[in-house]
Amino acid sequence: MIVGVLLALATTALAFAGLGMTGHMAAHMGAVAVAAPVLAFGLAKRRVGGGGSGGAPLGWAMVEFVVVWAWHAPAVRALADAHMAVALVEQAMFLGVGIALWRAALAHPAAGVAALLLTSMHMTLLGALIGLAPRPLYAMMAMHPAPGLDALADQQLGGVVMLVAGGAAYCLGGLALLGTLLKERAAA
Repeated sequence: MIVGVLLALATTALAFAGLGMTGHMAAHMGAVAVAAPVLAFGLAKRRVGGGGSGGAPLGWAMVEFVVVWAWHAPAVRALADAHMAVALVEQAMFLGVGIALWRAALAHPAAGVAALLLTSMHMTLLGALIGLAPRPLYAMMAMHPAPGLDALADQQLGGVVMLVAGGAAYCLGGLALLGTLLKERAAA
């Protein structure tokens, strides 16, 4: 649990490290694809909150979809880039919905497989759209790209970070849950 909290704090610090779109995406993916599952596993082991059902995995997958895509709309992104408090809310929302989704997936593995694989697909799609855009999409990030990169190259690399880290983490999580379910059925 402590490791998850430290990861969440580290990803938040990364979001403000001035590493352009690449650092921005690494911070977000660190929150939803690294810190969130670590915290969800810790909560599941401790059964925090009386164990709880974790909610409906597909419902949380839809909430995460809305949160992630909304924060990547250029106008909303500009607001977060202009105000540190808004950027902190953004990072907290990513972490919160990430924990909720992973926790629900662990509590309901069959639906969790579908939810994690669906999330993998939308993370991959958004990463591809950002990475393949023909021009910089975010004005503030274009003015402050990662060191050594121009604005478009920084955005492309940020899209790749999202595509690879987000897509892979959720896909692997879904496949791990599926493997667990299949082993349980084979043993029964």
